[in-house]
Amino acid sequence: MEKVQFSVQINAPVHLVWTTMLEDASYREWTSAFQEGSYFDGSWTMHGVLRFLAPDATGAPSGLIGRVVEKRTDEFVSVEYIGQVVDGVDDTESERARSLTGMRENYSFSEENGVTTVTVDQDTSGEMAAMLEDAWPKSLAALKELAED
Repeated sequence: MEKVQFSVQINAPVHLVWTTMLEDASYREWTSAFQEGSYFDGSWTMHGVLRFLAPDATGAPSGLIGRVVEKRTDEFVSVEYIGQVVDGVDDTESERARSLTGMRENYSFSEENGVTTVTVDQDTSGEMAAMLEDAWPKSLAALKELAED
């Protein structure tokens, strides 16, 4: 397992950045760099289950399933992956789903003098690392633009 890290400084208060990152409408905007039509289904509450989805080639929702394992509002949220969604069906048993289990995606937020730093730390496997290296900087730039408007 590899770890990747990305960071951005945003000229906005931490609560605004937190809200922009995790609310449904703005989430759909900043995550489009990963895949057009990206969205989440579920809850960012502690122990909440989230499905990070986008339409596949047939239009069926596909993506990852995670559970919020740690949350401190305006400071930190950690999601641990527990499986995947394939053609609209949850999968926690296949070899691919099991390879994702236990991987984490962490968002850290800190504010100093009205500037919020967002840091993303994510566990990944070799085949996903290149996609993340491309998509995260674009997504964080979109988040910055949304929060600073």
